[in-house]
Amino acid sequence: MTVEASKETLGFQTEVKQLLQLMIHSLYSHPEVFLRELISNASDAADKLRFAALHDSSLLESDPNLDIRVSFDKEAKTVTITDNGVGMNRQEVIDNLGTIAKSGTGEFLKQMTGDQKKDAQLIGQFGVGFYSAFIVADKVTVETRKVGEQEGVRWISEGTGEFTVESIDREKRGTTIILHLKSEQQDFADGWRLRSIIRKYSDHISLPVLMLKEQPEPEEGEEKAEVEPEWETVNTAKALWCRSRSEISDEEYKEFYKHISHDFADPLKWSHNRVEGKLEYTSLLYVPSKAPFDLYNRDMQQGLKLYVQRVFIMDEAEQFLPMYLRFIKGVVDSNDLSLNVSREILQKDPQVESMKTALTKRVLDMLSKLAKSDAETYQAFWNEFGQVLKEGPAEDFANREKIASLLRFASTHAATSAQTVALADYMGRMKEGQEKIYFITAESYNAAANSPHLEVFRKKGIEVLLLTDRVDEWLMSHMHEFDGKSFVDVGRGDLDLGSLDDEADQKAKEEAAKEHEDLVARIKNVLADGVEEVRVTNRLTDSPACLVVGQFDMGAQMKSILQAAGQDVPESKPIMEINADHALITRLDNEPDEDRFGDLVHIIFDQASLAAGGKLDDPAAYVKRLNKFLVEVAG
Repeated sequence: MTVEASKETLGFQTEVKQLLQLMIHSLYSHPEVFLRELISNASDAADKLRFAALHDSSLLESDPNLDIRVSFDKEAKTVTITDNGVGMNRQEVIDNLGTIAKSGTGEFLKQMTGDQKKDAQLIGQFGVGFYSAFIVADKVTVETRKVGEQEGVRWISEGTGEFTVESIDREKRGTTIILHLKSEQQDFADGWRLRSIIRKYSDHISLPVLMLKEQPEPEEGEEKAEVEPEWETVNTAKALWCRSRSEISDEEYKEFYKHISHDFADPLKWSHNRVEGKLEYTSLLYVPSKAPFDLYNRDMQQGLKLYVQRVFIMDEAEQFLPMYLRFIKGVVDSNDLSLNVSREILQKDPQVESMKTALTKRVLDMLSKLAKSDAETYQAFWNEFGQVLKEGPAEDFANREKIASLLRFASTHAATSAQTVALADYMGRMKEGQEKIYFITAESYNAAANSPHLEVFRKKGIEVLLLTDRVDEWLMSHMHEFDGKSFVDVGRGDLDLGSLDDEADQKAKEEAAKEHEDLVARIKNVLADGVEEVRVTNRLTDSPACLVVGQFDMGAQMKSILQAAGQDVPESKPIMEINADHALITRLDNEPDEDRFGDLVHIIFDQASLAAGGKLDDPAAYVKRLNKFLVEVAG
């Protein structure tokens, strides 16, 4: 195929078109981020080549010194970023610059509001990357050659619906990006402006970022001297994590986070630490302020950037942190791993397991300190990442207690669903003699807060945790106690308040059960196989009845999770408990007509099911029975 014949015009993926429009119109107030993103991409390309060259030094060709070069042309109104990294071939150019493979793209686009300020924040969470070039350019040219290959590629687009790709002759490996600046962005074709942006956003990059040394303007009447172009390093060009903490400003830490994460927002917290001794490594770990769109996808790319003796090894090294901490971003640089490590070797290396244990502890300690020092900021973290942290007790037995201390729950003590409490706070408010931590699971906050199961707890002033996340029932199946106190689901099994239940209440319950044996039998006869058992309870004060899950049966939340996953759900029947003191139960006990008795039993049972957040098997039958009674009452 000739070079001319190789030229083709292709259309952007639909998501790319949408993202380009959103980015161009939403990031108008932060146009300088384009340089940070393009330099960051160039740095990644150099890192990949450096790693590949560990196995094959010939890949460095005759150009072993890796760097990034930024130049501009005022007359042509262009800014150019060039790297001598790994480069791309034709198919990689089409795949990387014409499509977005990132998971969560569709969900991300759905959340766009049309509000430019809010959309800019969302785009920041998604990561702006290469397409940030179109914030300042109305045309972008990319010329690249993949290391080890002969043919170069040119990609051109004006950021609308199409791009062209053609083969070119290119002597040097790596990538050159030429930005043809929009008329309102031409002030970026300025040496002082570009240097300022590089020092602000890219000072921490370990690769030198070079610009041509500017020559002083000649005095009036003097001719401009012809001098050899001289490139000078603009940034510090020292790996930030290798510097002393005392030398690094908060702004540098924040910009380095944006470099490794491609996030637009500042991190919430970070921890920079060097370990010496039996194992030697440096870690720089960040807690993001916003959750990514694919957070709940356990197959998402996650993990730390791994370096060995400052040589990049891999992105997303997931072996160094457990899955429930997959939101953590950062870098780990070890002196003890071999430079030719692979994912398979990492999985078998006992040193990696030791580092994982230590890094996990460091993250949990960082979160614990944040929770104690700044409750408001920790609440913001919890709102973003709390459901993922709830995976921890099941996955990490060794740190179960520490993770439990970080969990937050709605509670009957708090006024709204937005207010949450820690388990330690709950324990600090426990009644004298209380030996259990009480909780209830439900489909929603209102269903939990208004559940009939809470009536006796309100009467006695006992706090109950309100668990409404889909994972909560699963979570509690792995959390049996906290600080020596066991957990009790108030909607499961027979209610046991221990020493909080006075003798008078217990005696009254026993007497009521004996007195209403015939009523219980009549109700059980009506409901037949619809219930496991019918019994008198002392847990109700205002409601006539409630439904209880058997002690070892599966609750509604777990059933819905399994059903959503297409799995079979074991059959179980609820236990119906009645409040013998309620007027409706008294009326029921005195009803001689068995048909009316049966209708009333079914109505009470269905109401108890609805109060528990359940769905009726036959809503029409419920409505029919209820209307029948309403007609009688209306006369």
